[in-house]
Amino acid sequence: MGGFFGAVSRRDAVLDVFFGTDYHSHLGTRRAGMVMYDSKDGFQRQIHNIENSPFRSKFENDLADFHGQSGIGCISDMDPQPLLVRSHLGLYAITMVGIISNADKLIETYFSQRGHQFMAMSSGAVNATELVAGLINQKDSLVEGIRHAQDVIEGSATILILTGDGIIAARDRLGRLPVLVGRNEDGCCVSFESFAYHKLGYADEHELGPREIVRITADGWETLSPPGEEMRICAFLWTYYGYPNSNYEGKNVELMRYRNGELIARAEAERGTMPDVDYVAGVPDSGLPHAIGYANYSHKPFARPFVKYTPTWPRSFMPANQQVRNQVAKMKQIPVPELIQGKKLLFVDDSIVRGTQLQETIDFLYESGAKEVHMRSACPPIMYGCKFLNFSRSNSDMELIARRTVQELEGDEGQKHLDEYADASTERGQCLLHSICDRLGFSSLGYQSLDNLLEAIGIDRSKVCTYCWNGKE
Repeated sequence: MGGFFGAVSRRDAVLDVFFGTDYHSHLGTRRAGMVMYDSKDGFQRQIHNIENSPFRSKFENDLADFHGQSGIGCISDMDPQPLLVRSHLGLYAITMVGIISNADKLIETYFSQRGHQFMAMSSGAVNATELVAGLINQKDSLVEGIRHAQDVIEGSATILILTGDGIIAARDRLGRLPVLVGRNEDGCCVSFESFAYHKLGYADEHELGPREIVRITADGWETLSPPGEEMRICAFLWTYYGYPNSNYEGKNVELMRYRNGELIARAEAERGTMPDVDYVAGVPDSGLPHAIGYANYSHKPFARPFVKYTPTWPRSFMPANQQVRNQVAKMKQIPVPELIQGKKLLFVDDSIVRGTQLQETIDFLYESGAKEVHMRSACPPIMYGCKFLNFSRSNSDMELIARRTVQELEGDEGQKHLDEYADASTERGQCLLHSICDRLGFSSLGYQSLDNLLEAIGIDRSKVCTYCWNGKE
């Protein structure tokens, strides 16, 4: 997905930007960058590959060369950024989080005439952040340009722009990701994650509305373009992506996950389908709080039958080679034999996407002596790859285990009945559960319902994006 942090201060802001950006490392895995601005020396920028080494270790050696009272940083799952752009709007730095699904169409529509060019990535694709800058530069001001980009981009684009006068922050047109402003006695900051600035001594100041554009300076913030009424914030911020102590739209991530697990257990108790198990556990790490909620409601002991060893391999997907990634995933799983051998276990995971790593986890548990392994997903079956952010993106929806199973069960006809397959109360829904159980070796399988998931989040359901479950934009 990606994350960002920026600060404007009356003092040097390098460390705030460094640590604030580092606190978004859970959101991206490929590239990271920092840009600082000094009124005397101008912009300083560094971009590093973070696929095999974390942000902090890559940028620590750069700190001595950075200086300035304002700056922005990003963690990216996509292209190298932030970029420095010189145009009729001046010299500025820009970073973007999101996906432009109509990039080719935009290039053809706005940049097809002679004289326009983009630097292509090795894949031949255009850097999405550069395309956003190109759209912005078509207008007579940064604000007009941002509004233009918001209007024509299909997908999403949350934007930070650093100028000599401060930071301009723009939340995506439908607010799919959060943008929050913090403030302390020396200045202001802007962040994806609220906890990042709390740890740096900033207090909550403002949460941008959908498509709102604000200017941030050391003296405060001002709205340059008002928020819209329509919002579709990503539900996976609460179920998976968000850090436990973050808040989005006033709803805390950790508390939502406890509530979500409770609602899964409540529904099972009402149906009489709750299995008799020795322990309830979570698939580390984001499955743990959902499992705590399930255990609290069911009055089954919560335990950790296995833990992840992360000091040397914090991310199983960092190595480029798939075989190495699979081996790393196995090496990270350290069992607690006393909690596995001969035990009936119920695990809660944040989601079941492709099922590949979960299959390896189940095999590992049975190899370690588990008697039964029941699985619960903290969200409904994922039927559509995300086209707005970088979650559950794939070359084909058939890479998703739920869609692939539907196709195997009923062929093309099944694709006309995805709503039924996603509903465990229907005959088709039960067929989906049994088929995935057989494929992955679960003793039983259950998915959270969409209604209960939205109840756990606790904001107006019309403001939450549910596309990956029901295909509705």
